[in-house]
Amino acid sequence: MIRFLLALVLMSGPALAETARVDVGDRHYVIVLPDDVASPPMIVALHGGGGDPDQFARASGLGRDAVRAGYAVVFPAGTGRRGDRLLTWNGGYCCGWAARKGVDDLGFLQAVIADAGRRFRVDTGRVYLTGMSNGSIMAETFAATFPRSVKAVAGVAGTMDVARREPAGPVPLLIIHGTADPMVPYAGGKGDQSLTRTDFASVDAVAQAFVARWPGPLVQTSRRIDRRDDGTAVRVDDYAAQGRVVLRVETVEGGAHHWPGGRKARLSNGKTEEISANAEILRFFALHP
Repeated sequence: MIRFLLALVLMSGPALAETARVDVGDRHYVIVLPDDVASPPMIVALHGGGGDPDQFARASGLGRDAVRAGYAVVFPAGTGRRGDRLLTWNGGYCCGWAARKGVDDLGFLQAVIADAGRRFRVDTGRVYLTGMSNGSIMAETFAATFPRSVKAVAGVAGTMDVARREPAGPVPLLIIHGTADPMVPYAGGKGDQSLTRTDFASVDAVAQAFVARWPGPLVQTSRRIDRRDDGTAVRVDDYAAQGRVVLRVETVEGGAHHWPGGRKARLSNGKTEEISANAEILRFFALHP
């Protein structure tokens, strides 16, 4: 069943978007569609643990920014023992109810992508994934499992379980992660504020696992972004194959557990103004059309 939430919602600009909620079995997804774009590419955006599609759409603003760039954005719902509350994804070693129950989220995301392609004629040959925290873990896990089905993936503040699942093939990856993340530590292990007993993989371990699937030597370059007096800076490490960046690690020095540029009112320290996650993600995806 399709429930249109907002018909032809005017974005702050010339582009129009249509937003709908679609039920898939006992779960759902929210899709934001650009106006007058035939067969748009699709970004699958996964909320963090305890979040939901509406919350993540509001907090990230990704739907608004991606529609302007000509993408459709799909915000699927995880699962929880309380129905539509406290939703999580089964990313292997994390998180919550979904991981404990062994929920088949890989299969669910495949079904969501197929359903969106059938109902809304989005281009299922141009699928991109991103996510925050537990959603990042799930996005990276899906891309590692089905690399031929994903053009590129971007993970923010979450690291997949590379000890138990290696990428099955090459897939471009963007990582955005803060060095002061107390929930999913940059160096791996269990953080002071982790909501699970999981020993998370380090950012470097994830980067190396994805790099290893690319043949031949990669050219590495680095740069630094430090334009704001906000107590943070961003180190950008690029790894290129045949002139194309296939791995980008954006290390937010002093950055905490959040979506850069997003809304997180409770966070006072470690909230970088150096980058916008939305802008960085869309820029990286554009490298892999």
